[in-house]
Formats: sequence, structure tokens, C-alpha cells
Amino acid sequence: MNAHSAEAAAAASTATATASPLLRLHPGDNVLIARQALTLGQVLPEFGLRLKAQVPAGHKIAARRIAAGEPIRKYNAVIGMAARDIEAGDYVHAHNIALVDFHRDPAFGADVKPVDYLPEAERATFQGIVRADGRVATRNFIGILASVNCSSTAINRIAEHFTPERLKAYPNVDGVVAFAQTTGCGMSSPSPHFDLLRRTIAGYVRHPNLGGALIVGLGCERNQVAGLMESQHLVAGETLRTLVMQDTGGTRATIEAGIRAVEAMLPIANRVSRQPVSAAHLKIGLECGGSDGFSGIGANPALGAAMDLLVRHGGTAILSETPEIHGVEYLLTRRAISPEVGQKLLDRLAWWEAYTRGHNGQFNGVVGPGNQAGGLANIFEKSLGSAMKGGTTPLRQVYEYAEPIDEHGFVFMDSPGYDPVAVTGQIASGANLICFTTGRGSMFGSKPAPTIKLASNTPMFTRLEEDMDINCGQVIDGTLSIEEMGRQIFEHLLRTASGEPTKSERLGLGDHEFVPWHLGIVS
Repeated sequence: MNAHSAEAAAAASTATATASPLLRLHPGDNVLIARQALTLGQVLPEFGLRLKAQVPAGHKIAARRIAAGEPIRKYNAVIGMAARDIEAGDYVHAHNIALVDFHRDPAFGADVKPVDYLPEAERATFQGIVRADGRVATRNFIGILASVNCSSTAINRIAEHFTPERLKAYPNVDGVVAFAQTTGCGMSSPSPHFDLLRRTIAGYVRHPNLGGALIVGLGCERNQVAGLMESQHLVAGETLRTLVMQDTGGTRATIEAGIRAVEAMLPIANRVSRQPVSAAHLKIGLECGGSDGFSGIGANPALGAAMDLLVRHGGTAILSETPEIHGVEYLLTRRAISPEVGQKLLDRLAWWEAYTRGHNGQFNGVVGPGNQAGGLANIFEKSLGSAMKGGTTPLRQVYEYAEPIDEHGFVFMDSPGYDPVAVTGQIASGANLICFTTGRGSMFGSKPAPTIKLASNTPMFTRLEEDMDINCGQVIDGTLSIEEMGRQIFEHLLRTASGEPTKSERLGLGDHEFVPWHLGIVS
């Protein structure tokens, strides 16, 4: 099992160069992928096959006879074992693939290749907002954060006051957004969960895309506002203010005080302008949701190609969703710049194995109904596609959830596969844009860093074009190569970073997608 990302991307590019009804992703594969829905008895002479079943688009067909117990190979990577004898032309899916775990050699650093970094003078630029401390923003919001669920209603009411009409006088402010949450009190403290919540809130407060922030607490919660500020080295000032409801006078008084606090910050936040800055200031969170059989063939490898370009220009690509690299983690450890970095990734996977033991989670094999309907049989197959979003450059560091990212290049941040939780962690870590691939169609948006959604197939893009930004189905259709699609994605990133609104922004999404990871005991 020695496939790696570069081979996979090249194979995908070759596989999609023709309009054949089947895709052969790698010469070593014993399955083929249906480019379109195929019918029982259909003859495919170029492959010497007669189909023994009706096969949906994006699903797998046996390229030859596969004996029971033989590995099923896609991109020349093992995604399971044949649960029974499978004849050539048979439909291959969860009903006849057994998920069998096995040792995978991490081979730390074996596939590390030098990056051809562009000189600074030749790097792409975008129109960014440069903060006083040199950080670069892609958007300019004022954020209101709750230290505890008990103050979430108050912060929502404060944000709701600032309608587009009331913000007309501040054209450089993109909006006032409340980041409500559902914990902060009934939790163990001190604990990793408690630390994670504080780290996540602080990551948003410090985010360059916030021109001002207000933190609102209740007063008797475990996550005290004063303790949060002290532990995270946050200092109140003109653009960072705090309120405690029990001290302020209750709900109505806090809402009124919060409105006054935001009104005082608005003129300050409005004093910004965009200017040309290097693409090295981009930190892109990579996400996938509602994946299908085409996600790992077109959208994810194309996004990986875009990230390779970004890294060459000095930027940062952040892969996450640890359960969704399970089974193909060796593709990343082989690219780790040191055994220590590779071992960090394996340590996080070991933590997840213990965390999910005894629970029916996809880390243990079963993917969601939408994934299965889209052609993904199990977590190994889903992970194979998911990992491709990270491209082919060296893995420079592994971070815990919401830990500030201080490296440039390709990095990994530990998170669940649950989209809002993963993206919340990436933004808290510093991502100023999110790229979200989807095969079934995800209706997702985020603030203060906007989400760009990439469709894996043209029929879904056409059906949901109001929500989708980029059609990576052009790769599956054979009209663009992986490299050409990657270039288009990269150019789209620069326009979005410069202020061009995403589809989710036009629809007003992102106000309810702040979801810090709940990993601890609720008491």
C-alpha cells in the first residue's frame, strides 16, 4: 500500500481526460468508478465488461474478478477487503467490502520534497486589511462572544440591533455578529475541555477579521470573564470590551450596555481600507462535507493543487477532521518534515481511537447515509479522498484544536469531522478563509472568515448553484484538468480575500455556525 497524494492527483488528472463512462484512477486498481449512472447488462467494450447490476454515478464496479479476502484497491490504496467473491462487472460497495484494519508503515518523511517557493516579488497579491500589528484580514466584523450559554440570548439581541440600515454610516464594517455557544458552566474545570473552550473564544477575539470584540458573561459561571481574559492574556481596551450581566443589571441593561459598547467601537473599526498584500498572509481552512464518490477524484485533488500553489506563494493550508484521515494517515506522515511532526499526528489518531471506542462513530468505519448514497463505502475510502485536500507539499506541523497556527505551509489541526466544529477550530487557529468541498451539497457558511463552497459534480452544482461557488465537476466532465481547476480555485481565493462575497455571504449564512468542540464531561 504505497500510493501517495502526488500519484493520486496525477492519476485523477489522467483518468478524467476522456469522456468514458468509467474512470480508472490507477493502473493498480481493481475497481472502476462510474462517471454516470449505468444500467444492468450495459456493455463497456473498452473495459471488456458487461455490468451485472445497476450502478449509480460515483459508485464502484469490479474491473476484474476479486476473490474473497483480496484487497479492494482505489488509487492503488486499500479501502477494504472483498467480503465474498466479486465477479467482473459487479457493483462494489458496503455490501461486499469488509473494513479490516492493518498496519500501515508511517515512513516518516519518505515523501518530503522541496517546495519551489516563489520570490516575494513574484508572489500573488490580494486586497487585504492590514491591522496595526501587521496581521492581515480578509473581512472586517465586530464580534460579540458569550463566555457561557446563559449570556447567549443577550449577545444575539445586541447583534440584532445592528441592522444594515444602522450600519450604513460604517461602510467598511462587514457586520456585527454574535458568536453564541452552549457551554461554559456545567463542565469540569480545570480540564482539557475547559482549556479548549477558552482557547477557542480567545482565537476569535484575536482574529484579524474582527475589528472589535465584546465578551459578555453571566457572572456565576465556571468560565468567568475575568479568568478568561487573564488566562488568555487578553487586555480590555477601545476595541475589546467586557460585560457581566449580574453586575450590569440584568438582561435588558446588558443589552443596552452592549449596544452602547458596539456603537463606540464602530467608528474605530470603520477606519480601515484595503491595500495590496502578499498571498503569504492567507491561511486557508480545508473542509469537506456531504462527500460523494467524486469528491476524492475532482474537488479534493483540485483543492489540493490550489493549496500547493498557495504554499509556493508563502501561504498556509490547514487540513483538519482527524477521523477523516483514519486509514490513510501514512499519506501525511510520509510528508512530515520530521519524525516528531509525524508522531504528533499518530498520537492524535491514537487519542481518537480511545475517544470513540465503543461508540458507533465513523472513525470506526461507518460513514453517513449521504456519503454511502454518494458512493463511499467506509471511512477508509472517505479518508482517501479527504486527505487529498492538503495537496502534496511537506507537512510542517500538527496543532491541537484552536491552537494558534504560527507556521507557513501545509499543516494539520486536530478536530472532529463535524463541519461546524472543525471550521470553528480552524478560524480560532487563524484561518482567514475556508474552502469547503461537497458532493451531496452542503449549505454552510461561516463568520468572520467566509466559506467558499466547491461542488464535486456538475449536476449538483447546477441544482444548487445559489449555494455553490465553484464547479469542480468540470474535472469529472473532462473539460478541465486537476491543475487547471486548481489554478481557478487559487484565483477565486484571491478575489474572495479581496472582498468579493461568497454565495454563503450573499445568503446571510454564518451567524449560527460557531460551535466549539464539546469533548468533556458535563456535570
